[in-house]
Amino acid sequence: MNNENRHFPETAILANGKFPDHPNPLGYLLNAKRVICCDGAADSLIDFGLEPFAIVGDCDSLNPYVIEKYYDRIFRIEEQDTNDLTKSITWCYDSGYKDLVILGATGKREDHTLGNISLLTEYAHFMTVKMVTDAGILIPVPESCKMESVKGQQVSIFSIDPSIEITSSGLKYKLEKKKLANWWQATLNEAEGSSFTLEFKGLPLIVFLKFQD
Repeated sequence: MNNENRHFPETAILANGKFPDHPNPLGYLLNAKRVICCDGAADSLIDFGLEPFAIVGDCDSLNPYVIEKYYDRIFRIEEQDTNDLTKSITWCYDSGYKDLVILGATGKREDHTLGNISLLTEYAHFMTVKMVTDAGILIPVPESCKMESVKGQQVSIFSIDPSIEITSSGLKYKLEKKKLANWWQATLNEAEGSSFTLEFKGLPLIVFLKFQD
C-alpha cells in the first residue's frame, strides 16, 4: 500500500453491498474505533463477529433479532430522498465524525454501486472520506493536488462534469486539459513513480487507485 492507503480513519461505514474479503478493506474494518452500519449491513457485521456502533437507515431490512438486541443504537430515518449510505454519512457528520472510510458499498448491484461511487463527490465538500473495495481505493478529489502512489500502480480518473479540463503529470498517459465526456476515458492509467499530480477547477474528481498485487 502507499502512504495514503495506510491511514485508518476511526470511523468506518459499512454499506449493505458485498462484505469485504480482501485483507486491505478488512484492515480498515478491524482498525476502526466505531463501525456505522447502513441498515441491513448490521447482519453481515454481526456474522463477521463484530458489533455495530450504530445502525442507520430506514431499517426496512433489519431482522427482528438485530432490532431487539441493538434497539438502543438504531437510528431510523424514514425519508426516501436519500439512500441509506447518505443517511449514515449525515448521521456521522452530525455526530462529529468527519474522517470516514466507506466499506461494502459495491459488488451486489451495479445501480447501487454507481450511485454510491458518484456520491463521493458530494461528501467531499464537508468531510474527509474514501471508499475501499476489494480491488482498491476510491478517493474524491475536491481540488488540484499531488497524490501518493506506487510505480506501476493502476490509476483511473472520473469526472461527473464533462466540462472540467484536467491536466496530469506523473501518469503514463498524460492528460492535457482533457475533458472527460464519458467515465471510461481516463481509466486504466498508470503511475510512473511515487506520486502524480492533477490540475483542474470545478466539481470534485474521483480517483481510483488499484491495490498492488
